Amino acid sequence: MSTFFSFLPLFFLISLFHLSLAARNLNDQSQLLRYHNGPLLYGKIAVNLIWYGRFKPSQKAIIADFVTSLSSPVTPNNQPSVTTWWKTTEKYYHLSPKKAASLSLSLGDQILDETYSLGKSLTTKHLVQLASKGGQRNAINVVFTSADVAVEGFCMSRCGTHGSAASAGHVKGGKNYKFAYIWVGNSETQCPGQCAWPFHQPIYGPQNPPLIAPNNDVGVDGMVINFASLLAGTATNPFGNGYFQGPAGAPLEAASACPGVYGKGAYPGYAGDLLVDPTTGASYNVNGANARKYLVPALYDPSTSSCSTPV
Repeated sequence: MSTFFSFLPLFFLISLFHLSLAARNLNDQSQLLRYHNGPLLYGKIAVNLIWYGRFKPSQKAIIADFVTSLSSPVTPNNQPSVTTWWKTTEKYYHLSPKKAASLSLSLGDQILDETYSLGKSLTTKHLVQLASKGGQRNAINVVFTSADVAVEGFCMSRCGTHGSAASAGHVKGGKNYKFAYIWVGNSETQCPGQCAWPFHQPIYGPQNPPLIAPNNDVGVDGMVINFASLLAGTATNPFGNGYFQGPAGAPLEAASACPGVYGKGAYPGYAGDLLVDPTTGASYNVNGANARKYLVPALYDPSTSSCSTPV
């Protein structure tokens, strides 16, 4: 067995427990995210997308456009935007005692595995194996599994994962280095009430009507929410010793510290005061590239010790 696959990956997840928590005031000092002296991702980083299973071209475009939106130009006509939402993560870099350089994300390679090379029932080890297919230097490799793929813990305890693993076949200073990865599952048919809320009726809690998904795809619009949350966690806590609060095995991170909050006035079962597309009736809180609209989670703002929403 290679060094890479014998390495136990370090990972964090969007747990169903976090998703079911009510919006809460984080001004309590006990809730502050703390810096644990580890490195943050910095410099120019490619976000490589690895599609496992069958996705429609339109579904891949929704997520690829979201990645492009992270660094799209800011104009008065596209506010609030994905770009301005993402800028909240820059505050972690400014506050870091190590004064880390800023992070610039761009869309990298897209890798297709439409033949289900590892089957339709995956373990965490399989996810790391798939993530290794992307370039590992200066990159975040993101694995998206299609709606017909079962993943260990999916729907039972998690909607997605981010973590790090040892590089395969790359040596830096005589040692294998770590690369960051993310996995997000499509919950369209398996557990939309758990992992695609508020675009589906929730399984637990208040039963308010579901919102209309901005890209007319409940599963993939839900994936965008989870991907956005995990991407923020990856940037600010890539290797388990960055910014987080609580136990290292189940940390609250930049987005998971603000569960269920998407707009001002959010409370359990209510995502907050959102924007509504007058033509489609879809709810959203940011504008993206190619005239896209998305719903993204609130991010914990370390400069104000509160959850910051785009609207």
